[in-house]
Amino acid sequence: MKLVYVFDAYCGWSHAFPGTLQEVIARHPDLPVEVVSGGLFTGQRRVPIREFGFIKGANVQVTAQTGARFGDAFNAVLDEGSFVMDSEAAARGLIALRQAAPERAAELAIAMQKAFFHEGLSLSDAKTYRKIADEFGLDSDAVVVAFKTAVPDADFQLAARFGVSGFPTLIAVRGNDAYALARGHANIEQIEQRLAGLLASQ
Repeated sequence: MKLVYVFDAYCGWSHAFPGTLQEVIARHPDLPVEVVSGGLFTGQRRVPIREFGFIKGANVQVTAQTGARFGDAFNAVLDEGSFVMDSEAAARGLIALRQAAPERAAELAIAMQKAFFHEGLSLSDAKTYRKIADEFGLDSDAVVVAFKTAVPDADFQLAARFGVSGFPTLIAVRGNDAYALARGHANIEQIEQRLAGLLASQ
């Protein structure tokens, strides 16, 4: 069995999930974790962030329910309003980082969200991935090259095959069967209860 974490790097609820994800990984070090990008802001949804008037209120709700914080640099980007969130570019960034250190994919995905939601950095900018690569001791030149050439269609298609329509979603995959452990906000106790039943039936 393995875990598949489907997230979108520009999703505020995904930004709130890392603590829970890290706890699941810590409790089950024997379960491989695959990280897949969703396509929340693609196509006609690639517009200035000011067009999504709900974001500021949604982030207040995220903080109230999960304790997740949003940095001053991100809030400045949100207030200025012209930044365009592009999930296709963010997915290319995840692919580049994931190729460099597949066993650290979850950590790298979390670092991407920290870069945006705390530091206000663009996930469409190669310099952001160079910075993350350097922080993780990876080959930053190779990461930047991969970012520029990666094709995220396989990630988006995999998310669709799992029936993911919201982020984050954590899935347990056993053979040809997939079981949702969390859709959106879920605490560690809820996930552990669902996972325990699957592990017991192996």
